Amino acid sequence: MSLKENLKEMIVRECDKDVEPSSIKDDDIIFDPKHPLELDSLDSLQISMALQNDYNIRLTDPKEARRVMESINSLAEYIESHK
Repeated sequence: MSLKENLKEMIVRECDKDVEPSSIKDDDIIFDPKHPLELDSLDSLQISMALQNDYNIRLTDPKEARRVMESINSLAEYIESHK
């Protein structure tokens, strides 16, 4: 399974969303209120904790976290660049 597929499954699982991970496009703005995931600030915290647990990546700066969590592509790029 690819990193992007893993990220999609992690987000759906950690945020307890009833969305098929494969329906999330890599370039979707995942925190857009019109996106089927309907992610909010609590979901952002859940994703941050999962990134720390699964990938040993810690996002402490809120501005950086917002940029990194913009899409699956941005999350994957950030993880790849911090391996």
